Amino acid sequence: MDALEIGTLAVPGARLHFEVRGAGPLLLLIPGGNSDAAVFERLAAVLAADHRVVSYDPRGNSRSPLDGPPTDQRIEVHADDAYRLLNHLATADEPAQVFGSCSGGLVALDLAVHHQDRVRSVVTHEPPAMGLLPDAGHHLAFFDDVYEAFRREGIAPALQKLQPLFGGRPAPLLPEAHDNSAFFLAHVVRPSTRFVPDLTALTAVAERVVVAGGRDSRTHLIRRPAIVLAERLGNELAEFPGGHAGYAKYPAGFARRLVEVLAAAPAAATIRHAPPDGG
Repeated sequence: MDALEIGTLAVPGARLHFEVRGAGPLLLLIPGGNSDAAVFERLAAVLAADHRVVSYDPRGNSRSPLDGPPTDQRIEVHADDAYRLLNHLATADEPAQVFGSCSGGLVALDLAVHHQDRVRSVVTHEPPAMGLLPDAGHHLAFFDDVYEAFRREGIAPALQKLQPLFGGRPAPLLPEAHDNSAFFLAHVVRPSTRFVPDLTALTAVAERVVVAGGRDSRTHLIRRPAIVLAERLGNELAEFPGGHAGYAKYPAGFARRLVEVLAAAPAAATIRHAPPDGG
């Protein structure tokens, strides 16, 4: 399904490429890692049957260029970008349902905490919050090693070093508008894996947060933080079709499961109106 609307939104330090499909309740899809809106095209086409689906390229990826030289990416900045996008596309009193994958799941969690006026419910799918694990130091050193391999040897050897995250297999091959691997390895992988969600603040909104994991990634390291996060919030982990990127491989089944868990989440409290510029 072609996008109903394709646009660009200027945010501090970048310009965001976004796509809108369908009509109905607002649903924001946040990609992670080196992905962009292209990774959600098949999922969005299914969801657009009864939702107004928004997807976008995160700053620095593909069609969302930075205004200046690239720097290490902060989850809080990406959450502010998503908030500004929602302010741009939603009506004043319209909360959004949000799905975030991988580091996009961390962005979704930050949205749930700091921008409650715009968020009805959140599904965070295998967020790589390695700091939540009891052996966090070991895993953070692993990502430092990946980064150093990128600097010394280039993209392919560094990506190969990420295979232990996915049960010893290569990371899933995903559709993308452009190859963002170099930007991901240089400026995304270490900052995102070091981000630790505010568990105290998340507990206060835990009824609106669904922590999810792929059925096929049950034994993979990339799923472990989701298990710990669900336990800390007192929530049951929701399983979805496929593995870490099941939405790309099984869009119809994944969409059905997503609609199901979002429908079960309670509605947000009264919306607090925010200025249209996201400030």
